Amino acid sequence: MSFIGFAVSDSTFRIAASSRREAMDWSLVLVSQEIDASIEYSEAGWELVVPWESQQQAEQAIQLYQEENRRWPLQQEILAPGLLFDWTSLAWVFLLALFFWLNNHTGIDLRSGGIVDATAVARGEWWRVFTGLWLHADLSHLAMNAVFGFILLGFVMGRFGTMPGLTAAYLSGALGNALVLGVVYRPRLSLGASGMVMGCLGLLAMQTFDQWFRDRQFSKPLIRGLFGGIMLFALLGLSPGTDIFAHAAGFSCGLVLGCVLTFLPVISRKPLAHFLSGALFAALVVYPWWLALRPRL
Repeated sequence: MSFIGFAVSDSTFRIAASSRREAMDWSLVLVSQEIDASIEYSEAGWELVVPWESQQQAEQAIQLYQEENRRWPLQQEILAPGLLFDWTSLAWVFLLALFFWLNNHTGIDLRSGGIVDATAVARGEWWRVFTGLWLHADLSHLAMNAVFGFILLGFVMGRFGTMPGLTAAYLSGALGNALVLGVVYRPRLSLGASGMVMGCLGLLAMQTFDQWFRDRQFSKPLIRGLFGGIMLFALLGLSPGTDIFAHAAGFSCGLVLGCVLTFLPVISRKPLAHFLSGALFAALVVYPWWLALRPRL
């Protein structure tokens, strides 16, 4: 077992957690089993406090949760306890490079059917808000998004689960593209994964929203996360010569999806959630590209 329990009185029992995030996840597990639990922080660290009579039931519930949600081998703690990085984000970088190679070195024209063209989207070619995320203007454009995306997406996938995190980030970028087209009423062309990268920032900025929603004492972590996300967005997303509209929209969509995902930490670790979100991600990659390339096949 990775937790330690100890009695503090005749009426309560404490279960030590390695981090605030772990304590929060465990508390949701106990609530789902109708076990009263509160989270406290002391010199010993983060702890769950449960009624003494619920000790055995609480420990069994947490143990079962741990067995059902064993960490993906490519997820590793870095920088701080409980802060997970998912190296599966390298696969996303590989896909970016693959699309760049196909478009520039094989004679396959992905750009004409896949670029985010406001005029084309207005006449019904909705798939472009997805396909445009995979296209890049040149090697430096690709490298910039790949490097920052690899890091930020790795933390998103570590926080929310491999496939749920990837799908949420992808949707942030696509919804950001759609939002820009709905707000900016003029012909425009855009491409690149930067909206998705900014969506990762938004997701990470709101990762403690559920804790604040349930207990206002967690306002400081939420404010720090949100402030840090905004500062990084200003640094990375407002650079001269970049698509600021797509960056801001992707970041905003990431904030919203981050709020939603923080309420699903237990569900997001379930194998079924990974399967369904993975299937959705695959469908939102393959089907839009099939529509984009269909006239040329």
